[in-house]
Amino acid sequence: MRLDIDGVTVEAAGARIVDEIRLSVDSGTVVGLVGPNGSGKSTLLRCVYRALRPAGGVVRLDGDDVHAMDPRAAARALAALPQESSAEFDFTVAEVVAMGRLPHRDRTAARDRAVCAEAMARTGVAHLAERGFLALSGGEKQRVLIARALAQQPRVLVLDEPTNHLDIAHQLDVLSLVRDSGLTVLAALHDLNLAAAHCDVLYVIADGRIAASGPPHEVLRPGLLAEVFGVRAHLVRHPETGALQLLFDLLPTIP
Repeated sequence: MRLDIDGVTVEAAGARIVDEIRLSVDSGTVVGLVGPNGSGKSTLLRCVYRALRPAGGVVRLDGDDVHAMDPRAAARALAALPQESSAEFDFTVAEVVAMGRLPHRDRTAARDRAVCAEAMARTGVAHLAERGFLALSGGEKQRVLIARALAQQPRVLVLDEPTNHLDIAHQLDVLSLVRDSGLTVLAALHDLNLAAAHCDVLYVIADGRIAASGPPHEVLRPGLLAEVFGVRAHLVRHPETGALQLLFDLLPTIP
């Protein structure tokens, strides 16, 4: 399923937080949004997963306006992992993951159990199934929420900082899982090295606009990183995979 963002604009308190952004995510590809804090990444993603209606522009799934879709149909097509998720009741992990099955009308108990078990196994949380969600660590909660999104069996996955709270091993595991899922994925990422290693295409967002886009090795150049992020970047290659990696230090100050 293809995802298109066409001229999306978001305004608040008289200011444009997102300014006519256009981008596309081809079916089965992983596209990353990178940019400094406050650049508009999370706001844009909220428009994609219907938490926020844009002031202008449209988000389309295979040509259909996502905000005009039936909510249940939209939930079957698209799953999201927001940056901040909260639960007011202490559901078990199994119950939280099972919530991902709610959009499916033709569900059966046996089918739900099988799908949820697979999602928990893939994200490494099967052993937590009977634990209360509120008692988990931040990293455990994040993996449970990813399992819930996978249990939804969407065709498009929207992730806002999916590696938040995760240790290094689980960061790599989760992004490899996303990479190998075959889903159409749009993800906001802070870690530029993770973005470079796991995304097909990157869009750099600054001040609510796209500053650059393209394959990671074309986008993550020292001049752009100095301008957008205010850091000096040194480009190296991973000794085994050959993937682009970045080393950072502060820009030299002018006396």
